[in-house]
Parts: sequence; C-alpha cells; structure tokens
Amino acid sequence: MKATKKKTKKETETLSNKKPETLVDKKGIRLDGRKLDELRPVKMEVGVLPNADGSAYLEQGRNKVLVGVYGPKEAHPRHIAQQDRAVIQCRYHMAPFSVDERKSPAPSRRDIELSKVIREALEPAVFLEYYPKTSIQVYIEILQADGGTRCAGITTAALALADAGIPMRDLVVACAAGKADGKIALDLMDTEDKIGEADVPVAYMPNLEAITLLQMDGNLSPEEFEKAINMAVEGCKQLYAKQKEALKSKYVVEEVEEE
Repeated sequence: MKATKKKTKKETETLSNKKPETLVDKKGIRLDGRKLDELRPVKMEVGVLPNADGSAYLEQGRNKVLVGVYGPKEAHPRHIAQQDRAVIQCRYHMAPFSVDERKSPAPSRRDIELSKVIREALEPAVFLEYYPKTSIQVYIEILQADGGTRCAGITTAALALADAGIPMRDLVVACAAGKADGKIALDLMDTEDKIGEADVPVAYMPNLEAITLLQMDGNLSPEEFEKAINMAVEGCKQLYAKQKEALKSKYVVEEVEEE
C-alpha cells in the first residue's frame, strides 16, 4: 500500500484559507448552500447567566454571542451620570479564541468603535428617562466569529435588556445585506464579508418601523443600496420573530386546557 504524505499544519492552513473562485454559483447558491435572500440558521436563548440581571445567547451560523446586562444602578464613575436619564455603558469584545488567528485580549480600536455603534443602536429603544443618574451596563462577548458580529451583538443585547426587565419601546434587531459576486445577498458570512464588494449593516425596531443603525462598507449603486436595505429589513423581521419566541419560551406559560 502506498503511503500518503501527511500535510503539515502550514499546508492545511493554506488550503483552508484559499480564496474561492466564486461566492455565488450560476444557480444563485452561495458557498454555504444558502440562497441569496436566506438567513443563516439561528438559535436564541435568554436567561443563560444567573449572576447577571439579564442575559442572552445567540448562534447565527458559526457566530456565537453571549451578552450580560447589569442595572439600572448608580452610575460609576459619577461624572458619567446624567441628571435626566440613564446612560448605557456598552462593551463589545471578541474573545482571543473567537477567530482563526488568536486575537489579543486587549480592546482594539475596532472593539471600541463597535461598542459605541452598538450603544447608539440600542439607546432609542430604551426608556432611559425612567432611570436618571443611573447606568445600564451591557457586556457583549463574541465567543466565535464568522461575519456580522456587530449585528449579532445588537440582536443579542436587545434580548438581554428585555430579560433584565428594562422597559423598552421595542426590541432592536440587526441584520446585514451586502454584495457578493455582483449580487445582493442577505446575512453575509465571513468569507463573503471579506471578499465581497459591499456590506450594509442595519438595526431596526419592527413595531415602530424605525432604523437605529445604518452603515455601509464598500460601493453600491443607488438601486443596489435600496435593495440591500430592503433585504436587510426583511431579515430583521425574521430575526424579530425568533427574538419573541426566545422570550416567550422563558416567560409565557401556555394555558393547559382542562379536560
């Protein structure tokens, strides 16, 4: 029997990181088998951290996100306190093991930027005026990353805020659409995000029909941009239904019919 030469670790990594020839085939099927307008498989759960006031966990494709919420409680340091409302303190953090190449545990410029972006996406949904001089702390930990983590973080954080019993105008849900191989696609995974031409993250409050976050990375025509936003909003609506199911599974006890 002829012996097969075992590939070295470096050769294996080179093969796994090889750029695909195409992101979307002629039938409109993407690398992971999804159609252009199809979300990745989603799993949501609330109340997963007993030591937090509110918590939630989300899996979206290969993304795994855990969020803990504390508060409202007295703001520290005191100089951040607002006389007429609460402040949201948000920390987005990617675990060192969340990506293929070990990430430094220290906050990066991207982590700091996304912490600010996520906080501003959540603020319109929360009745901050109910809790003056307090802070609401939101800790977002990306356990495994595969593209779209800012959107996954927003969706999970909104669930954790609701689990903490904090009054909200509506849940915030986020989803991205983008351009891959010249086609507009929903919920880009990491390879599509890195190689594709554009990415449009959107955060949305479905009941109020209000967008709380809109960003774009890349170039799109006005028609493509409008199509991407509409596709992202439709994705948000699908995820919104999953959010409500996750909350109902914990808090709503179905009535048992008497025999």
